[in-house]
Amino acid sequence: MNMENRTGQDPILEVKNINSFYGKAHILHDLSLEMERGTVAVLLGRNGVGKSTTLKSIMGIVTPKSGEITFKGQTITGMPPYKICSLGLGYVPEDRRIFTGLTVMENLEVGRRPPREGFEPWTPERLFELFPNLGNMKNRLGGQLSGGEQQMLTIARTLMGNPELIILDEPSEGLAPVIVEQLGETITRLKKEGVSILLAEQNLNFARAICDRVFIVDHGHVCFDDAICNLTEEVCELHLAV
Repeated sequence: MNMENRTGQDPILEVKNINSFYGKAHILHDLSLEMERGTVAVLLGRNGVGKSTTLKSIMGIVTPKSGEITFKGQTITGMPPYKICSLGLGYVPEDRRIFTGLTVMENLEVGRRPPREGFEPWTPERLFELFPNLGNMKNRLGGQLSGGEQQMLTIARTLMGNPELIILDEPSEGLAPVIVEQLGETITRLKKEGVSILLAEQNLNFARAICDRVFIVDHGHVCFDDAICNLTEEVCELHLAV
């Protein structure tokens, strides 16, 4: 696995040899990865190999027992999630967790955070350009949205925090193909806006269409790290086939 910096720029995210547990169950085994600014990277792997645990460890939802995580050069290992979020790291969980009793606009306001220096702040107006469907249902309750609309709302609410890096856990899971295509277009536009993105996925075709880099997770560690264009069928068959 090649962990060298590939552009000479400081990485936005570094995960170094973390070991994470659920109780006595050892899930992540010296897992390491490095992500560059302005890229879209994906964690691929079968169910249960540690993808979601990796994301939760980065966000402080799970605290690694050893190893180090740095974001923009600052160590965040052991920090509570709200502090990590305030540094510019946004998280979109697999179960979305929108507020079903609040309207679309109210959900967005919940996520509002101060703008970051050097970045154009995200506003509802900018987000409705990115997600036109949400702009047509500003006063609709979150619980009345479809699964795809809820996913878009969750991403939009996260963007209201003006993150520099967004983490998405299985964003295409359970969505219709046309919505997955729209999601891919959204992620590509966010990259053009300067947002770095790390996602966990099982949809290989979706990952190939939008990602620059791939980390394959197997048995709790990264076993393949390369540009996604270098992901061979042999590697997929070895580590991704069910």
